[in-house]
Amino acid sequence: MQNMINSDVPPAILLMGPTASGKTALAVSLAQRFPLEIISVDSAMVYREMNIGTAKPDAATLAAAPHHLIDLISPLQAYSVAQFCSDALPLMTAAHARGRVPLLVGGTMLYFKALREGLSELPPADEAVRTQIEIEARQRGWGALHDELSQLDPETGQRLQPGDTQRIQRALEVVRVTGQPMSSLWALGRASTPNFRWLPIALIPAERSVLHERIAQRFDAMLEAGLLQELSDLRQRYDLHAESPAMRCVGYRQAWAYQSGEYGYQEMRERGIFATRQLAKRQMTWLRGMNEVRTMNCLDMQLYAQVEQQVLEFLATVNPSHVGQSTGQSMC
Repeated sequence: MQNMINSDVPPAILLMGPTASGKTALAVSLAQRFPLEIISVDSAMVYREMNIGTAKPDAATLAAAPHHLIDLISPLQAYSVAQFCSDALPLMTAAHARGRVPLLVGGTMLYFKALREGLSELPPADEAVRTQIEIEARQRGWGALHDELSQLDPETGQRLQPGDTQRIQRALEVVRVTGQPMSSLWALGRASTPNFRWLPIALIPAERSVLHERIAQRFDAMLEAGLLQELSDLRQRYDLHAESPAMRCVGYRQAWAYQSGEYGYQEMRERGIFATRQLAKRQMTWLRGMNEVRTMNCLDMQLYAQVEQQVLEFLATVNPSHVGQSTGQSMC
């Protein structure tokens, strides 16, 4: 067992990776072996009644390993990185009070970045500015607005893809409201980094083609499980539109366009798979830019044993006051 280091700093484990890399199953396995408490880091799983298209853990999985920060809001609402930090940090503190270590699991890399580097004081949402940006998007297209953002905030423009409409809108909103690039405000926030000792683990496939196959299989499984019916039910139950934040999620966007008659079933399937692959590509780009991340091949047959060893060694350096001795504790 290693000697304890930074024993006064509470520990937290980050399990990150692209979509379809197997994060949830691995997290559940870890939570059943170690005194860990799972906190979801996923901007889509926060929506209630959006289960199939978000690959949300099923009831049996949640019973075996409860997850925080899923099913928080209705599809009519929006959820921000600031709200995530506001929700996640108290949960992490509460987990430590219960003698457990927080295990933050997901693929929303901006949330992980905010946790590790701190959150700047970004302005609250300005509905008037957002509405104006949406009007401009319909008139000029999101590609033109992405070009505008790249001129006003080159760092953020380079990081975002032209199809990442929700974050383009937010970045433009910040510039127009504050007169400052979002990247500059983020830099200011790094001075208030949350005080945790991190074990950041990234699941990256050694062969991207295999991940692509997984993505296609999972999207087909979502369709077979009733993604289109789920979307139909949501549209009947809520006053949604194509640009609602919830409907910008990959899969739902393409299913919406199909149901609206923009293209046929096969094209919807192909677009959904392609969009998911693009999402995975962006997630891996984020991960490569992160510092001090332990990269693991998510396709390795020994992955679980390798990650368990990393967690075991990490917990061996943790102050006993920050971690319980039994893995049988349940969440309060």
